[in-house]
Amino acid sequence: MVLQKYLEELKKIKLLSPEEEKELWIREAEGNEDAHQKLITSYQPLVFKTAAQFHVPEETMMELIQEGTVGLLEAAENYDYTKGVAFSLYAIHRIRGRMRDFLHREFSHVELSLDRETEEGWRLAEVLPSFQLLPEEVAERHAVSDRVSRAVDRLPQKEKRVLMGIFIENKTPTVLAADIRVTTNHIYRLEKQGVRRIRGMLSRFMSDLKK
Repeated sequence: MVLQKYLEELKKIKLLSPEEEKELWIREAEGNEDAHQKLITSYQPLVFKTAAQFHVPEETMMELIQEGTVGLLEAAENYDYTKGVAFSLYAIHRIRGRMRDFLHREFSHVELSLDRETEEGWRLAEVLPSFQLLPEEVAERHAVSDRVSRAVDRLPQKEKRVLMGIFIENKTPTVLAADIRVTTNHIYRLEKQGVRRIRGMLSRFMSDLKK
């Protein structure tokens, strides 16, 4: 029931336009609490979307959402809108990290087979896949994530906006076309160009990783 009420509240949240969000970040940087709250509320769907990737029962899901919201708040406190990095890309690492830390605290001490299914129908293997990584694998993932973020930052503004919209904000090409005031076909072209450009920037780095 609690999760259902939460989902009902999520449906009421309206997406901010880029202009509205920028104005809120300016006001938030000046200490405006109302702007801060509006920003946190507008990004609650990102918290839920991240939590939904973990296959857990409702009670644990709500705790994950709470942890993710803490990560969202931490990200907002440290975010600098003047650097031009989309907040969703910046915040997702904090949100996901908080959730994984919570699951690790809650379940790492439980002596259960990772393949054993609980009464609720979920498996620890589905929830805790990253906890089995070796330290060097974790470092490699962080390195790749950092390179991808930097590559995205170097894209032309429209390509960056399209990729962020599709892969981070989960917007459809039609919605993005309306936002940017171009045709849907142009959105697809910008997406392909952006992906191709990122692959080019990462090709040497990925080749070095495989050596």
